[in-house]
Amino acid sequence: MDHGGGRAGAGAVGSAGSLGLRVGQAVFSSASLLFMSVGVEFFSYTAFCFLVTIMGLVIPWSCTLAMIDVYSIFMGGALRVPGVMFVVVVGDCVLSILSFAAACSSAAVIDLLLQFHGSHCSPRFCGRYQLSAMMAFLSWFLTAASALFNFWFLASR
Repeated sequence: MDHGGGRAGAGAVGSAGSLGLRVGQAVFSSASLLFMSVGVEFFSYTAFCFLVTIMGLVIPWSCTLAMIDVYSIFMGGALRVPGVMFVVVVGDCVLSILSFAAACSSAAVIDLLLQFHGSHCSPRFCGRYQLSAMMAFLSWFLTAASALFNFWFLASR
């Protein structure tokens, strides 16, 4: 059982690719959270509350794993503890599914609000909601990529 050393696969925990994915996840999740919660009334719709909750979970998860990536890069060894890698893969998969569900449900509610020709949503609010959903989809894409890279790395061990 290898507990360190060696190079991580591209995008696997402990690599520069993983650090880039984690920073992107944190940035897009933060942007989604800010667009949805600052200055708008998101709490009127359950899908928007769900998006805020999930983005609030993705941010600390991504930041924590980014710190692990930075530590691994500076120490020169990849994280290769199978139990920890399993937790990372499961966490990435769960957050990927949840963030996709939150982004899709928010986009559906926004589309429904816009179908009513803006009578239920002012242009300022709908624009912010759309930006938030777009950022959530970008965050989901990076989270799904992290999950696939780490699953591939774990399965190849």
